[in-house]
Amino acid sequence: MLICQVLADKGDRVFTAAPSESIETVAMRLWTRRVGSVVVVDGQGDVVGLVSERDIVKVVAEGGGDALGLPVAEVMNRDVPFATPSDTVESILARMTDRRVRHLPVCDERRLVGLVSIGDLVKSKIAETEAEAEHLRAYIAS
Repeated sequence: MLICQVLADKGDRVFTAAPSESIETVAMRLWTRRVGSVVVVDGQGDVVGLVSERDIVKVVAEGGGDALGLPVAEVMNRDVPFATPSDTVESILARMTDRRVRHLPVCDERRLVGLVSIGDLVKSKIAETEAEAEHLRAYIAS
């Protein structure tokens, strides 16, 4: 299965933030949108980072409540691995495991086209496995 198929099922909606937005604003966006990360984009729409709930918890644990006023650029992960629509689910699961990340932006020629989470990919693998099992049951029964 390809990442573009996961996005077709899941949708391509991505929540973003500007590097200058406060950590508090981004934390509120994560909470209200019920998502685990937002992609940080510059004024031209280029991906410059990713910030997750885990990043925010870390900065608040280290800096206290005052850290919420810092710009998200100070806590975002700048070394963001990407997926492309033509990547396989298996290859992206391996990349996420290697990099110890739970979310990957999906870019097509530097244009942000979606975001996948480890949960999205596991869900697609389960559906694929169930479909294969059903196909085998039907084959055996015939």
